[in-house]
Amino acid sequence: MRFFSRRRFNDDPGDDDAPLIDEGDDEGRRWFQQPKVIWSTVAVLVVVIAFGCWLGLRAQAAKSSLEQARNSAQQAKDALLQGNTKDASRFAADAATHAQDARDATHSLPWNIVSVVPWLGSPFKTGQQISDVVLGLASDVLKPVADAGTTVAPNQLLANGRLDVTTLRKEEPTLSKIAADAARLDAAAQAISDPQYLSAVGGARSQLQKQAADISRLLGNAALAARIAPSMLGADGPRSYFMGFQTNAEARGTGGLLGGFGILRFDDGKPSVDNLGPNSELDKPFTPFSVNPEFDDQYGFTNPTTDYRNSNQSSHFPYAAQIWKSMWAQQTGMNVDGVIAIDPVALSYILGATGAITLPDGETVNKDNVVELTESTVYNRFPTDQVARKRYLQEIATEVVKKITKPVESPRKLLEALGRAVSERRISVWSSSPDDQKLLEQTPLAHEIPNDPAPYAEVVINNLGGNKLDYYLDRQIEYVADGCDGSTRNSTVTIRLTNTLKDASGLPDYAAGRLGFFPEIAGDIPRGTMLTSVRLLTTTGAKVISVLANGNRTRVFGATERGHPTFESQVAIPPGQTVELTFRLSEPTAPGPARVPVQPLVDAVTPKVSVPACTR
Repeated sequence: MRFFSRRRFNDDPGDDDAPLIDEGDDEGRRWFQQPKVIWSTVAVLVVVIAFGCWLGLRAQAAKSSLEQARNSAQQAKDALLQGNTKDASRFAADAATHAQDARDATHSLPWNIVSVVPWLGSPFKTGQQISDVVLGLASDVLKPVADAGTTVAPNQLLANGRLDVTTLRKEEPTLSKIAADAARLDAAAQAISDPQYLSAVGGARSQLQKQAADISRLLGNAALAARIAPSMLGADGPRSYFMGFQTNAEARGTGGLLGGFGILRFDDGKPSVDNLGPNSELDKPFTPFSVNPEFDDQYGFTNPTTDYRNSNQSSHFPYAAQIWKSMWAQQTGMNVDGVIAIDPVALSYILGATGAITLPDGETVNKDNVVELTESTVYNRFPTDQVARKRYLQEIATEVVKKITKPVESPRKLLEALGRAVSERRISVWSSSPDDQKLLEQTPLAHEIPNDPAPYAEVVINNLGGNKLDYYLDRQIEYVADGCDGSTRNSTVTIRLTNTLKDASGLPDYAAGRLGFFPEIAGDIPRGTMLTSVRLLTTTGAKVISVLANGNRTRVFGATERGHPTFESQVAIPPGQTVELTFRLSEPTAPGPARVPVQPLVDAVTPKVSVPACTR
């Protein structure tokens, strides 16, 4: 409750008609009427309003400049991919100019003042860091790439059916410098602070971090390619490679059964292929050899070094490559410089870039039908005549090889198709040169089982039935683990395998029969049943707690491969049925992100991974 003092304007206490006034209001009026206070208040308000307007203008300028930088960068990329290096350089210079304008705006006086204010300045600090990284990417990465356009422009790098290995080698130092700058800026992007409010700034941060990581990875691979490709593609003299065509309708560790082969040659960047043939031509009584004691102990009983059907059960591609190299040397006396593997899905990507092929009888094979033709239809078309079937597959391989070893209409599309196949592990490469192989091991082409302690879960399928039913296999893989407290944690890998074949009556025995390791299995197993080895490679030091098949405990076989404990279960999957395998493990809380490499079969798999990345 507020109390008022009452007094009259005159000193006459008896003057009852004198007006009354609130003493507090009188004091307030006198304070407000002070000229200095009034003008100080107005000045503060003017400064605040002016500062806000100035900051707003700077923010708008930064936003506009960043958008213009992004648009110019996209135009530079498009021009570069089209081989227009002049326009690429111009657009790259424009991107750098706009990025500099954005940085000037975010480092202006009002922005610098606000950015240091606790909490309030958080998004402004983030904006400064974003503009710094964008300027670096435009000036130190995009513009140098555009200026080196003859190296990275696909239609100049790959012209007239030949890769310009001389130019690629010449530009390698420049590409390596750009890649190093891209890696530095990627690290800076990942370190950008998270704004405590303003979701738009947070979104821009996340987008930039992803783009910076993609750019760094792309340029890192480009620089690595510039180091390795000239040597491997014949810049220093002709090179030859055993090229295996894998039939992943019959699963093997590296992808699929070795169905056919050819010898791929490179001379100064120019490819050619000869000696195309079916796997049946690998028919010599090969002399066995030891890959290593661990490999021999795990796979030796299947005679992998003398029987091509069992040569690539391990997912570690260098093992299969060395075996195939040995077989070809014993078969022909020729020592190749390396080994390449490719599958029909990769061929479909290539045909999507080069266009369809036409077989001698007029049949058209394209990106949409090549997988089904070679993985399914061919077995119905030639149910018993294996010679005719192999000849048909060889015709397809021959025409595809002719297509890719001649000048192509769009080198860009071809390189993108090859890049997609590599990213899906559908192309593998091994070199007999230790120096080249060491570089390959830094790329996805090597398909090595890594020999390190980081979290790991790799599911390897091998067909035990000797049939072609893996064309109908659908896989789901999930890897989850507890947190990083303690030296060990529990983890679970769940594998769901579905036989999508509904009715096997229309398939020949060669495709749906039981011709493999266990022909003596009781005949009550339905026709079209998959007989499958499921091997899980785990984190170094992991131990199995239990393995369940459809909720019931099941037998597993333990071993070790390249330091990774492995656990194998053998299952039967009738048509239309699913088998769920659950591996419960105890594994070390090793540092690093979890890796779940996907075996390249017919289906496409995106594993679900919920494994915290530990730092110790």
